Amino acid sequence: MAKIYTDRDASLDPLRDKTIAVIGYGSQGRAQALNLRDSGLDVIVGLRPGKSWELAEKEGFKVYRVDEAVKRADVIMMLIPDMVQPEVWKNQVEPHLREGMTVDFAHGFTVHYGLIKPPEFVDVVMVAPKSPGAKVREEFLAGRGVPALVAVYQDYSGRALDTALAIAKGIGATRAGVIETTFKEETETDLIGEQTVLVGGLMELIKKGFETLVELGYQPEVAYFEVLNEAKLIMDLIWRYGITGMLERVSVTARYGGLTVGPKVIDDRVKENMKKAAERVRSGEFAREWVEEYRKGMPRLQKLLEDTRSHEIERVGKEMRRLLFGD
Repeated sequence: MAKIYTDRDASLDPLRDKTIAVIGYGSQGRAQALNLRDSGLDVIVGLRPGKSWELAEKEGFKVYRVDEAVKRADVIMMLIPDMVQPEVWKNQVEPHLREGMTVDFAHGFTVHYGLIKPPEFVDVVMVAPKSPGAKVREEFLAGRGVPALVAVYQDYSGRALDTALAIAKGIGATRAGVIETTFKEETETDLIGEQTVLVGGLMELIKKGFETLVELGYQPEVAYFEVLNEAKLIMDLIWRYGITGMLERVSVTARYGGLTVGPKVIDDRVKENMKKAAERVRSGEFAREWVEEYRKGMPRLQKLLEDTRSHEIERVGKEMRRLLFGD
C-alpha cells in the first residue's frame, strides 16, 4: 500500500530561515517559485540571461546567474529540462555545493540514469507534481493543490524526507496528497506511461482510428470528431468518475460496443508490445538512445515531428479547431 502524505504530515519548518534557489523559470520553475514565495519562504531564481530573467525580475524575484544562486542558497531546485541539466550541473551547480545542502529534482531521469552523480555530502530529493506548471499554480491560487510524488535518493542529513515534504507543502501538493516513491520508480513509470499510453499510445490509437474511418470512405471531418474530438470528452469522464463511472454515463450501445470490441482491438499483443517498450526503459536502452539523439541535434525527432504535422488528421483538425474555437 502506497504511503500518502497530506498537509497534516508536513511542515514548512525545515525550509524556514533558508534560501531556496529555483534553477529555471519555465512552466514548473515559475509555478513552484511563486507558490513557495506565497507560502512565506525565501526564494531566489537562478537563470541564464534572457526573457525568463526579465519575467522573473518583473514578478519580484531576485535573479542571479545559476552559479551565483547556488552560492547564495541552502536548497537547490533543479527545474530545467532533463537534457540541459547535466552540463549546468557540472559547470554551475556542483562546484558550489556545500555540506548539508539539499538538491531537489522534479523528475528522476538524470540521477537515475547516472547523467548527474551528486556528491555524498548533500541531501538529494525529488518532488514531482503530476501536472503541468500552469495547473500547479492555478490550483494553489484556488486554495487547492495537485498531487505529487516524493522521494529521497540520498539522506546525508537524516532529515531529507522532512525537507522534501516541506517543499511539497510549499507548492501546495500536500493539499491534494503526496505519494512516497523512489527515483527509479518515478522515472521508469513516467517514461513507460508517456510512451505506451499518454503520448505515444494515445496518439497512435487516434491516428489509426482516423485512418481506418477515412480508408473506409467516411468523411475526414466526421472521422476527426469521432476519434479525436470526442476522445477528450470520454477522457474527462474517466478522469472525473473512473472507467466504470464513464461507462455509466455513455449510451448503452457505446457501453456494450466498447466492452465487447475494445479488448479485440487493444489485445494481449498490444500488451506484449508495451512490455517490450517498458523493458527498454528499465534496462536504460531508451535513455542511452535519447541522450545520443539529443547530442546529435535531434534529427530523428525533427523528422518524426514533420511526419506528424503532415498527417491528414492535423490538416483536418486545424480547420475544425478554427471553426470551433477560432484558432
